[in-house]
Amino acid sequence: MNSDSPLQGKKVFIPRGKKQGQSFAGLVKKYGGVPVAIPLLAFQPVQDGARLKELLEKLDSYDWLIFTSNTTVETFFAILPEQKKIRARVAAIGEKTAKALEEKGIHVQFIPTEYVAEGFVKEFLPMVGSGEKVLIPKGNLARDVIASSLREKGVIADEITIYETYFPGESRKELLETLKSQRLDILCFTSPSTVDHFMSVVDEYGLRENIRDCVIACIGPIARQRAEKHGLKVNVMPDVYTVPKLIDAVISFLKK
Repeated sequence: MNSDSPLQGKKVFIPRGKKQGQSFAGLVKKYGGVPVAIPLLAFQPVQDGARLKELLEKLDSYDWLIFTSNTTVETFFAILPEQKKIRARVAAIGEKTAKALEEKGIHVQFIPTEYVAEGFVKEFLPMVGSGEKVLIPKGNLARDVIASSLREKGVIADEITIYETYFPGESRKELLETLKSQRLDILCFTSPSTVDHFMSVVDEYGLRENIRDCVIACIGPIARQRAEKHGLKVNVMPDVYTVPKLIDAVISFLKK
């Protein structure tokens, strides 16, 4: 704990559960903050057997597989038959995604320096040629920026939705109780969906006054845009879109 940290004693909202947000909460505690972790996102596999079976059967025809999150990695390999081998080259957005793949024994050939779809496309395009085939497993709320941008350059880009994102009912209740009973100092948002789910409770119960003085931190530009669309003033966004850099940026903001 750092007693000189401007984060000392401040309640920091983390939109993740205890297990998934353990490292996030650990950073907050390291700098003297009080983590308030409530998972705003949960995932379940999509029941689309025919489409999924069709793509898995022709998996060897793809030149590249692109994974955009560790949730995508975990879900994809949970439904991939054990005897099926990955022969395509693999790209991953973010170090955590790459690590999840490496833990599965998959060598990652490409990781962008910028962890958003637009930055990925700009850096990835020189790696793939017109007519090559790319498969992008994704969640139901994921944008189609990567696939549409690749298609514009003549790449055959297929997307398959393999999981659905939803707001757990128990988290909704916990968030409501938290907003009513205690003052949060800092709100951290890690995706557009976390903003949407958080604000659905705030607006349904008329609790905007309860977050009026909060410092609002978004991990990247897409989350920031969504927060601003909800009428929130975003105070913090790091240059590098990772949790450690988000915490660093919050501390820098508080020092000012």
